[in-house]
Amino acid sequence: MDPLSDIIALLRPNTAISKPITGRGHWGVGYAAQDAPGFTIILKGACWIAFEGEEPWKLEKGAFLLLPSTPAFTLSSHPGMGCEPRDPMDVPVRHGEPDGEAEFEALGGTFRMDAVNAPLLLALLPRMIHIPHSAGRSARLGRMIDLIMDECSGDEPGKDMILQRMLEVLLVEALRWHGVTPDDNRAGLLNGMRDPALVRVLRAMHADVRADWTVASLARIAGQSRSAFAARFGAILGCGPIEYLGRWRMALAKDALLRGAKSLDRIADEIGYESASAFSTAFRKRLGCPPGKFARTSGVDGLA
Repeated sequence: MDPLSDIIALLRPNTAISKPITGRGHWGVGYAAQDAPGFTIILKGACWIAFEGEEPWKLEKGAFLLLPSTPAFTLSSHPGMGCEPRDPMDVPVRHGEPDGEAEFEALGGTFRMDAVNAPLLLALLPRMIHIPHSAGRSARLGRMIDLIMDECSGDEPGKDMILQRMLEVLLVEALRWHGVTPDDNRAGLLNGMRDPALVRVLRAMHADVRADWTVASLARIAGQSRSAFAARFGAILGCGPIEYLGRWRMALAKDALLRGAKSLDRIADEIGYESASAFSTAFRKRLGCPPGKFARTSGVDGLA
């Protein structure tokens, strides 16, 4: 698999909360920051969103917004509205006037990911992915949003299950959407996947994580000098190539430890360490505890 697919497969995302949000009249609400990735799809009308310290901007029908790590924000019917604090809920939400046909409708919620490795993905993504309906309409992602909107408008049997699966596909589509451009120059995997030279390197590392990679050997794959490659990789990914490889190896190791089906010797061999001892030393250095203790505190027994 390619690097993004590898990471998505490791995190096993699923829709933790998916709920309809409606509003009528004048209203404004505010939410505190959350670690979980948040999303919203505007199904009808429009609303204004503002993040802490920033000016509000408009989300219109068909727009999709993904926040890999959700900051504090306000949502309102009009800019400049007073916003009352709210706590996230997993039930339908109505804003403003309680009666009458909704002027605004959205589908919002959060994705649940593997807690141990979620920071790996969050550190590699832009702060926000905003896809206006006009930008994504002719693409697969736009068609997926249309299908979700259509499913929300009906009440067919299996609606909740269908929506959950569609939203999980939408997450992956959004992450690989070619229109994504980070708005804060944040380094990350999506940037690396847009660079032809670096994507060759990332694919090579993920295809053979056991290999004894060096900066020089990876630079040859990129077709660049050692110094130019190291500088470019660091600027675009936010860390050096060997550091990236080490983080990915530890992510695979943590996943294997949590599953509890492999011995330390096997884990060490599969991620490129000469022995269980060498793997344990590297694991302890990065995570502050030996792999056996990590597994036990996660409720996994029986490791050799």
